Amino acid sequence: MSVNEHKKLKGLETQTLRDHMSEAELIFTALAELSTRQIAETENAKGIDENKKASTKGGRIAKKARVELELETGKSVVTGKNFLKEDNAKTLKLRNKRK
Repeated sequence: MSVNEHKKLKGLETQTLRDHMSEAELIFTALAELSTRQIAETENAKGIDENKKASTKGGRIAKKARVELELETGKSVVTGKNFLKEDNAKTLKLRNKRK
Protein backbone atom coordinates (compact mmCIF):
# COMPACT_ATOMS: atom_id res chain seq x y z
CA MET A 1 0.00 0.00 0.00
CA SER A 2 1.31 3.43 -0.85
CA VAL A 3 1.80 6.20 1.72
CA ASN A 4 -1.22 8.07 0.33
CA GLU A 5 -3.38 4.94 0.52
CA HIS A 6 -2.23 4.34 4.10
CA LYS A 7 -3.03 7.96 5.07
CA LYS A 8 -6.46 7.67 3.44
CA LEU A 9 -7.15 4.42 5.35
CA LYS A 10 -6.37 6.23 8.62
CA GLY A 11 -8.41 9.29 7.62
CA LEU A 12 -5.39 11.60 7.67
CA GLU A 13 -5.14 14.78 5.64
CA THR A 14 -2.09 16.86 6.53
CA GLN A 15 -0.94 14.87 9.55
CA THR A 16 2.23 12.81 9.55
CA LEU A 17 1.47 9.14 8.93
CA ARG A 18 4.21 7.91 11.25
CA ASP A 19 2.62 9.74 14.20
CA HIS A 20 -0.50 7.63 13.71
CA MET A 21 1.05 4.19 13.15
CA SER A 22 0.56 1.25 15.47
CA GLU A 23 3.56 -0.39 17.12
CA ALA A 24 3.55 -3.14 14.49
CA GLU A 25 3.32 -0.66 11.60
CA LEU A 26 6.29 1.25 13.02
CA ILE A 27 8.34 -1.91 13.51
CA PHE A 28 7.82 -3.13 9.94
CA THR A 29 8.56 0.36 8.59
CA ALA A 30 11.78 0.39 10.60
CA LEU A 31 12.66 -3.09 9.28
CA ALA A 32 12.18 -1.89 5.68
CA GLU A 33 14.32 1.20 6.33
CA LEU A 34 17.10 -0.74 8.07
CA SER A 35 17.13 -3.43 5.38
CA THR A 36 17.27 -0.80 2.64
CA ARG A 37 20.12 1.08 4.28
CA GLN A 38 22.18 -2.06 4.89
CA ILE A 39 21.62 -3.33 1.35
CA ALA A 40 22.56 0.06 -0.12
CA GLU A 41 25.72 0.12 2.01
CA THR A 42 26.63 -3.46 1.10
CA GLU A 43 26.10 -2.82 -2.60
CA ASN A 44 27.76 0.61 -2.35
CA ALA A 45 24.69 2.08 -4.06
CA LYS A 46 25.21 5.41 -5.80
CA GLY A 47 22.51 7.56 -7.35
CA ILE A 48 18.77 7.23 -7.56
CA ASP A 49 18.60 4.07 -9.67
CA GLU A 50 20.89 1.97 -7.47
CA ASN A 51 19.24 3.23 -4.27
CA LYS A 52 15.80 2.53 -5.71
CA LYS A 53 16.84 -1.09 -6.30
CA ALA A 54 18.07 -1.31 -2.68
CA SER A 55 14.79 0.15 -1.41
CA THR A 56 12.80 -2.38 -3.41
CA LYS A 57 14.82 -5.22 -1.88
CA GLY A 58 14.49 -3.73 1.63
CA GLY A 59 10.74 -3.33 1.21
CA ARG A 60 10.44 -6.90 -0.03
CA ILE A 61 12.16 -8.18 3.13
CA ALA A 62 9.74 -6.27 5.39
CA LYS A 63 6.76 -7.39 3.30
CA LYS A 64 7.72 -11.06 3.63
CA ALA A 65 8.04 -10.68 7.41
CA ARG A 66 4.71 -8.80 7.64
CA VAL A 67 2.85 -11.38 5.54
CA GLU A 68 4.28 -14.23 7.60
CA LEU A 69 3.16 -12.58 10.86
CA GLU A 70 -0.30 -11.91 9.43
CA LEU A 71 -0.61 -15.56 8.37
CA GLU A 72 0.42 -16.77 11.84
CA THR A 73 -1.85 -14.40 13.78
CA GLY A 74 -4.73 -13.99 11.36
CA LYS A 75 -4.54 -10.23 11.99
CA SER A 76 -3.60 -7.44 9.61
CA VAL A 77 -0.56 -5.36 10.58
CA VAL A 78 -1.84 -2.35 8.62
CA THR A 79 -4.83 -0.81 10.32
CA GLY A 80 -7.10 2.19 9.85
CA LYS A 81 -6.94 2.87 13.57
CA ASN A 82 -5.25 6.09 14.67
CA PHE A 83 -2.76 5.74 17.47
CA LEU A 84 -2.42 9.32 18.68
CA LYS A 85 -4.66 10.33 21.53
CA GLU A 86 -7.45 12.62 20.38
CA ASP A 87 -5.96 15.70 22.10
CA ASN A 88 -2.54 15.12 20.50
CA ALA A 89 -4.13 14.55 17.09
CA LYS A 90 -6.05 17.84 17.36
CA THR A 91 -2.87 19.68 18.40
CA LEU A 92 -0.94 18.25 15.45
CA LYS A 93 -3.75 19.12 13.06
CA LEU A 94 -3.78 22.73 14.30
CA ARG A 95 0.00 22.93 14.09
CA ASN A 96 -0.02 21.61 10.52
CA LYS A 97 -2.68 24.14 9.47
CA ARG A 98 -0.47 27.00 10.69
CA LYS A 99 2.42 25.94 8.45
